[in-house]
Amino acid sequence: MTTLESLGWDQALETAFQAWAGKSDLQPGRILIEFNYICRVWCEGGEIEAVRSGRLSHRATSRSELPVVGDWVVVRKRPDEDRGAIVAVLPRRSWFSRRMAGQVTDEQVVAANVDVVFIVMALDNDFSPRRLERYLLLARESGATPVVLLTKPDVCDDVPARVAEVTVVTGDAPVHVISPKLDQGLDKVAEYLPAGKSAALLGSSGVGKSTIINRLVGRDVQKTRDIRASDSKGRHTTTHRELVFLPNGGFMIDTPGMRELQLWDVGDAVSETFDDIEALASDCRFTDCRHRDEPRCAVKAAVEEGKLSAARLESYLKLRDELGYLARQQDERAQLEEKRRNKIMGKALKQHLKTKRG
Repeated sequence: MTTLESLGWDQALETAFQAWAGKSDLQPGRILIEFNYICRVWCEGGEIEAVRSGRLSHRATSRSELPVVGDWVVVRKRPDEDRGAIVAVLPRRSWFSRRMAGQVTDEQVVAANVDVVFIVMALDNDFSPRRLERYLLLARESGATPVVLLTKPDVCDDVPARVAEVTVVTGDAPVHVISPKLDQGLDKVAEYLPAGKSAALLGSSGVGKSTIINRLVGRDVQKTRDIRASDSKGRHTTTHRELVFLPNGGFMIDTPGMRELQLWDVGDAVSETFDDIEALASDCRFTDCRHRDEPRCAVKAAVEEGKLSAARLESYLKLRDELGYLARQQDERAQLEEKRRNKIMGKALKQHLKTKRG
């Protein structure tokens, strides 16, 4: 039987909900499916369809403040109807986000309140340690535990060599080679998801995310589609984000394959993902060494000696440049938002003084 507790409701959430507990038409729920402005939410008594309230949408200063799959929310349910409105989002235990695709400088939360992030990468033409680095940054900053799943070992000529390449990048994050189509290795995945625990799947389109869910559930609940053998690419079979119930009481969130993975704020996750470079940097002559043209750079020396991959250093420098550019854009956005708020407050004050004099 599904209850709030079986979905992960705990004392911290109960405390957070107390601000709304006195109103009979308000109740807590967890978002199971997100379709843009419409969500399916599980509340005590079953699933309902809910939209964001106008006030919630209006007060949000960033898209990151809006509800997403996995969120615990406060819902105003309409009497005698399986419909309602989401009026608030309760504090998130974890969330992973990226910069919105396109030219807009804003944070897009992909999913919330997950315990484990499974990063899925196929051992075909999808294989890319450089892209894996970006996914690890996103996962580590989320507050969830990252786990790497390597799929399609049957099309790889040297699986141990590929695994060795990956472990250089993953550090202490576990790595598992699995074959969802052949039901191999899925017991390892299930071990991370006991009752009440949630996980999310990240990865490119066509790497087997939906197949993993189907095998864990024991039936086809997510659409799957074959990919082109020529370039290992395929169309997105998942078009929305959904929290799927697993037989053992855990939950899995599938996400659409990401064409763009622009980072947002990854903070200390850079040091965790590139701990080998950070360790080498401590021996550089200058404490602010950029590892480019500075003399006596320990990082560049490691590359010359073959102790560090030149491609890994290039990826590290590229990410640092990207994050620096993003920080400047975020500062500009914050300044524009401050000007907008001051303008609104100024107009309100003038109207108040005009009304008072009148």
